Amino acid sequence: MEVYSAKFVTSNTDVSKCPEPDRHEYAFIGRSNVGKSSLINMLTNHSKLAKTSASPGKTQLINHFLIDDKWYLVDLPGYGYARTSKTQRSQFSAMIKNYILKRENMVCLFVLIDSRHEPLKIDLEFMEWLGENGVPFVMVFTKADKLSTTERMNCIAKYHEGMKDTWESMPITFMTSAETKLGRVELLSYIDELNQLELEPME
Repeated sequence: MEVYSAKFVTSNTDVSKCPEPDRHEYAFIGRSNVGKSSLINMLTNHSKLAKTSASPGKTQLINHFLIDDKWYLVDLPGYGYARTSKTQRSQFSAMIKNYILKRENMVCLFVLIDSRHEPLKIDLEFMEWLGENGVPFVMVFTKADKLSTTERMNCIAKYHEGMKDTWESMPITFMTSAETKLGRVELLSYIDELNQLELEPME
């Protein structure tokens, strides 16, 4: 699958004000400074679709983009950014959780993880929460161009080791780089596969 058009639709803090849930939707989330905006821009072939910044915590809203007039890509606020106030972090958390649990047409959540770091408790706990709530998600490791092939494999292995006690099977995993476009074809192909499935109404 290739992306030919990507248009900004709306930003808000309330899931009830999101666009009509009549299309497949894929949301991207991760710790602040994980490279989320760069990855979104790489996937869509649009250098300025998502705002990138040297300062983490830039995304503070639920941002909807319409891709090829067919499906929505959603840029969610990052979690765990220490330099926002406690009140802001609480609001971000409530906004993110409401979206994830209530957005009926969200087919899959793409959880971004910085491949350069050891497994972090905040990432493991967030994915465990997703599992407990039955939220479909995949793991997307970013910044893989900074690692050798062996280091990439070790990174994934360490996360799997940290998750084995609470997971019967591991989530689907992708290794990506916004710089080299590693993983672009694989991610878009996965989305294309999911786009072929009919949307199921929430119970």
